[in-house]
Amino acid sequence: MSDVELFPGHVSPLGLGTIPHEDVHLYSGRELLQRVVDGLYPAPPIAAVLNFALTGVEEGRTVFRGVPNKRHLNPLGMVHGGWAATLLDSALGCAVHSTLAKGEAYTTVEFKVNLTRPITPDTGEIVCEGRVIHKGRTLAVSEATLKDSNGKLLAFGTETCSIFPVANLAAR
Repeated sequence: MSDVELFPGHVSPLGLGTIPHEDVHLYSGRELLQRVVDGLYPAPPIAAVLNFALTGVEEGRTVFRGVPNKRHLNPLGMVHGGWAATLLDSALGCAVHSTLAKGEAYTTVEFKVNLTRPITPDTGEIVCEGRVIHKGRTLAVSEATLKDSNGKLLAFGTETCSIFPVANLAAR
């Protein structure tokens, strides 16, 4: 495996991939995500496609950073709303992931995004912070903000996730 640059200054030393399902029984959700941040697991492939990375994790909180570029433009020359939505979905879902016990997995049930300012390739680095606002036994709800380097709000969202045993994940 070789280093993969996700965006300027952020490299995945193990390339691209996913967390092995068998490791979900060995580590809590927060520990698994910290291993991604620490480069002990590869970055997910979507991170390289959309130029973003998980850069911080705590129990119930995650931080992603990304840099949109010309590959992410819509026909009118603005960064496609899907770029912001994907970054928000990542922070929202991983915030829930950070609260999971060993052997638990999650999936998004629904999410809502509000785009408040246009994003262009000149916007520069963007920070997306996700936080869990409710966690039950089988459902969790999170919220996230997407801000530019000056702290201006670009988008925000909420998400509901289903929590279940990792054994229920579909076979690869």
